[in-house]
Amino acid sequence: MKILVSNDDGYRAEGLARLREALGTLADVTVVAPDRNRSGAGNSLTLDVPLRLFAAEAGVYFVAGTPTDCVHLAISGALDAEFDMVASGINDGANLGDDVLYSGTVAAAIEGRFLGLPALAVSLCTSPGGARRFDTAARVAHTLVAALLQRPLDPTLILNVNVPDLPYEALSGYRGTRLGFRHRSEAVLPARDPKGNAVYWIGPAGEGSDAGEGTDFLAVAQRFVSVSPLSIDFTRHASLPEVGRWLAAL
Repeated sequence: MKILVSNDDGYRAEGLARLREALGTLADVTVVAPDRNRSGAGNSLTLDVPLRLFAAEAGVYFVAGTPTDCVHLAISGALDAEFDMVASGINDGANLGDDVLYSGTVAAAIEGRFLGLPALAVSLCTSPGGARRFDTAARVAHTLVAALLQRPLDPTLILNVNVPDLPYEALSGYRGTRLGFRHRSEAVLPARDPKGNAVYWIGPAGEGSDAGEGTDFLAVAQRFVSVSPLSIDFTRHASLPEVGRWLAAL
């Protein structure tokens, strides 16, 4: 069994080291991750310049590219290896609700699924001044991957896992969830560069808007590990008849 591990926080990130260590007891683990923090990269793929793969140490490689680049290179021939699963994380921060559209952590797992492998993304719901219990998230990842190896799910699913920032013993358990939705982001933050020109920082993400029963937001708030099964089919199938009728009237 060979597992490819990636992330969007960079190959030096603590969460990545913890995930590699935890899964190394279950399988042969290879890391291919960005050379620096690429949070928010989403599913972007570098097509305008060539990519280079560098070895940091035995079994650990880094790329001056996006998380999607890393997984694509590793699976599509840059390494002399065939992988059985992709595990992405452990992200330093939550990936709840519509975060999954921007998350490089989730994007790495999605790319693994695009290329035919079962995949999961693991995030620790850290906050400023929080405990940063990557050991808890690593134990969760180990538990879930061990279960997947023994009792595989539909391989077309991507599991988006969010872990409360608590000691493992303080968790309420595991809960299957749907994605909630956030309020709109806060306003951009204006600033000035050293030459006095206007620059802007993207504002903080909004709080949970749809955060009720069954959502990933509520599960984490109640100290559960949230496990959301994702699909890469964005089609809103229920709306196809309505759109067909609308087009027929043109």
